[in-house]
Amino acid sequence: MGQLYNQMKMDLELKNFSPKTITCYLDCMVHFVRHYGRSPAEMGEEEIRNYLYYLMKEKKVSQSSINQAYSAMKFFYETTMERKWNGIRIPRIKNRKKLPVVLAREEVRSLLRCIHNLKHRAILTTIYSGGLRISEAAHLKASDIDSKRMMIRVQGGKGNKDRYTLLGKRTLDILKEYWKAYQPGDWLFPGKDPKKPISISSIQRVFRASLQRAGIRKKASVHTLRHSFATHLLESGTDLYYIQRLLGHRSASTTSIYLHITGKDLRRIKSPIDLIDADS
Repeated sequence: MGQLYNQMKMDLELKNFSPKTITCYLDCMVHFVRHYGRSPAEMGEEEIRNYLYYLMKEKKVSQSSINQAYSAMKFFYETTMERKWNGIRIPRIKNRKKLPVVLAREEVRSLLRCIHNLKHRAILTTIYSGGLRISEAAHLKASDIDSKRMMIRVQGGKGNKDRYTLLGKRTLDILKEYWKAYQPGDWLFPGKDPKKPISISSIQRVFRASLQRAGIRKKASVHTLRHSFATHLLESGTDLYYIQRLLGHRSASTTSIYLHITGKDLRRIKSPIDLIDADS
């Protein structure tokens, strides 16, 4: 892509996209260009449509990956090339709404109790306590823990947004114990190299091992703790608006998925089978 690559990178930075999104969008465009072996300036609607169809039918990539490629190309042609984008001719794939896996409170308790390593327990406890994304937890700094206000400051979350979320009392107790034992530097949870944060893959390994020890067979991931945080807040009566703010969701519709998961109102409904004897 040459000069166009640099121009797109500059446009993304000027619009304050996160470094992760910038890298992702640029990679998507590189793959698009390599697929055809031509300059993107020479291509248009037909090439874009055919490439998205190729990703779907031949490469069989995930819906989220297809939508990433779509967003990258849309940004490039609309912003960098200053072309009109025909949303009718180039439709975005419709995501299948899939309900996330959620752990019950008892399962979260079992998961955390079976972790003997203090650092590992502190990480997963902090993620659940604040509903953090795994990358947000990995990049926490000691200064992000506000013990006086009982808040966690999340810097540069998804969409490069900052926000505050909850710091539970039990989480603070564990973090104090962890601090005395490990004396971390700038990063709250440093990796093998103290100058760098703990890797995401390390947190994932810790979670998988803990899930197995706890005997939980659900297809859960570290992100499941974030889903569980939101669901448990909703079940305890927290307003959806506040959950949206704590999670850092831009749209309320994103947070509303937890209405389909929580059993708060569903438990009040009796199954028809239990009404048969009542009528007789």
